[in-house]
Amino acid sequence: MGTDGRGVSMAAILGLWRKREFIFCLSLVTGLLFGHVAVYTKVLVLPVLGLIMTVSISGIRGGILRSAGGFARPALAGLGMSYGVLGLLILALSALLIRDPDIRAGFIMVAAIPPGVGIIPFTQILKGNVAFSMIGTIAGYLGALVLTPLIAVAFLGASFVEPTRLLVVLVELIVIPLIVARILVRAGLDERIEPARGAITNWGFFLVIYTSIGLNRDVFLGEPQTLLPAAAVAVALTFGLGWGIELVCRRRHVDPGTILSFVLLGTMKNFGLAAGLAISFFNNRTAIAPAIVTAVSIVYLVWLMMRARRRG
Repeated sequence: MGTDGRGVSMAAILGLWRKREFIFCLSLVTGLLFGHVAVYTKVLVLPVLGLIMTVSISGIRGGILRSAGGFARPALAGLGMSYGVLGLLILALSALLIRDPDIRAGFIMVAAIPPGVGIIPFTQILKGNVAFSMIGTIAGYLGALVLTPLIAVAFLGASFVEPTRLLVVLVELIVIPLIVARILVRAGLDERIEPARGAITNWGFFLVIYTSIGLNRDVFLGEPQTLLPAAAVAVALTFGLGWGIELVCRRRHVDPGTILSFVLLGTMKNFGLAAGLAISFFNNRTAIAPAIVTAVSIVYLVWLMMRARRRG
């Protein structure tokens, strides 16, 4: 049965609206063009992040975890790459290059938060070591319950970040989603969620990124001199650090799939969570850093996918 041009075009359009890269790019553009609505979506950021975490974790299968062949190495890798490598580099570069105190505070929040939930699906897309990435990501989130408040208070001070309130938010965004996700899996409801998991995650991040950009629309459009140092830091944290991790891993003869996991664990933080915490604990301007790193990370991930296709 043939398909006319209109049918092909419609299928292509529907496919585009399901692509994570397109949705993220759309959130950036929409935030710049229609950012005035972000004052109303601001209150939705933390609840949406909790929903994203729940549906993402509910997709974890025990069989994948058992295939890792050991938990210690990937767990230590997740903590080490996210906090020991990426976190320390964020703190160092922001201290050296960022003069705006609000934007520097935003980078500190990025350093403090756990790995990105997108690490697991992108590991699957790029044919990396899924079990390694999954255990490393889970370890990063469990470690965040201790490390996130410590880093935030150590570099921003208890007067700026209320440790008790921050811990409560982390419980709401990490512990409760973990528990709810396990309940969904045990009840067999995760299979019903599966068809909508990608859409919920992608469009949830759309709202978070849109809000971060929209609240700071005037800065993005009118203060390029403020954004350039932050953009330089973001490029170093993605393209620069990713290249360095690959180089070190190859010299240590790490297999290609695990190299990819190391790269993603070492370059991707939960920037949406950083933006949400920045908006909740500080002023809107603090969300500029997570928003810029998100934008550069989208470009980096698209580049990784294009490179993976070329390699076949």
